Amino acid sequence: MLDLKDQVRDILRDVLSLGNRADRLDSSSALLGALPELDSMAVVSVIAALEDRFDITVDDDEIGGATLTSLGSLVEFVSSKTS
Repeated sequence: MLDLKDQVRDILRDVLSLGNRADRLDSSSALLGALPELDSMAVVSVIAALEDRFDITVDDDEIGGATLTSLGSLVEFVSSKTS
């Protein structure tokens, strides 16, 4: 079974069509502002995919730059929602 970071990375790979580039993403990899594919519309798609995969609900006020700063911050956010 994939760990949480791998699952979140896979979602980013699929939603943003990153292909093999996703394999280079680690916890410190910057997301928002660093990945041109991660625009405002893609953020909505990523959040929707996270909600579906992990059966969580993300309120609008929970989505901010800090959540999407890095792969690590996004994984921490998902972890807090699934605990």
